[in-house]
Amino acid sequence: MQLRGWVFYTNALYKQSTKMTAKIIVTRKWPSVVEAELSRRYDVELNVDDVAFTDTQMRDALCSADAVLTTVTDDVGKHVFESFGGNTIRAKVIGNYGVGFSHIDIDSAIKNNIMVTNTPDVLSECTADIALTLMLMVARRAGEGERQLRSNGWEGWCPTHMIGTKVSGSTLGIVGFGRIGRETAKRARAFGMKIRVFNRSPVDPSVLSEFSAVQEGSLEQLMSSVDFLSLHCPGGSENTHLINSDNLAKMKSTAFIINTARGEIIDEEALFNALDRNQIAGAGLDVYQNEPRINSKYFVFDNVVLLPHLGSATASTREAMGFKVIQNLDQYFAGESPDNRVA
Repeated sequence: MQLRGWVFYTNALYKQSTKMTAKIIVTRKWPSVVEAELSRRYDVELNVDDVAFTDTQMRDALCSADAVLTTVTDDVGKHVFESFGGNTIRAKVIGNYGVGFSHIDIDSAIKNNIMVTNTPDVLSECTADIALTLMLMVARRAGEGERQLRSNGWEGWCPTHMIGTKVSGSTLGIVGFGRIGRETAKRARAFGMKIRVFNRSPVDPSVLSEFSAVQEGSLEQLMSSVDFLSLHCPGGSENTHLINSDNLAKMKSTAFIINTARGEIIDEEALFNALDRNQIAGAGLDVYQNEPRINSKYFVFDNVVLLPHLGSATASTREAMGFKVIQNLDQYFAGESPDNRVA
């Protein structure tokens, strides 16, 4: 089966010829082709209005379905699992539509015998594309220029108009050298960028060699030596405010920070202070600490490019993510361990 140029797994996945009786609740609207396939295979309740679930709706879903399919917009935190009012949790799977799962309290899921799966690999390339998009936009002041044209404020070309920063040949620091970090490095190398990496564990020398990359011993060492800092590490409590006032102060005043990972990784107040004091040259962001409630302080900085969490937002990628969720479900209900189990 071919979907927008993406091959849908293997024919083995289609051994299921009859609809399964498992009840599935989908918390947001998904691509229509994915919803159709889910409905063909399972007893599915779709969110046709595409309004994010409240805590009460999430609890009800966990009590009434065999699997709940979540997205990053769903708060499945510890508090959700603490107030069921005597009801019994029915769900055995939380199938997350996305790689990151910091919005799900894993300990609570495990305690309640709920398996959690995610959808790695299929969104790495598109998220890396967005990282490079942000890099180019903020460095070359593309957002400012576009706004100037739309407001009819451009008075014509001149030698000193909207001078930006050259990206080609500069040094890129990557925090988290997993799938997306490596895809970002691959694209950056096409711009002749030099790659430096900070990763919690040692990166295989052969992988570093592939990108002519150098692994730094500390985050601070990385941040002080690069022209662009791109974040690709997981979110969650372990990395909350990993980027803070102390290490932002170590960055070059000409450097930019890019975030396509998770909003909580950056201490937003520290970032505002750094921008306000010209400690760094700018930022390009696709994720935010309390999205979709964006802190209005961002809007006063012309040297900040803001995108509405577009990292995986291509038709082929969003479909591929949905079909990977289906693959995980099929494996679980067939009595197998899903390939993308995270808990």
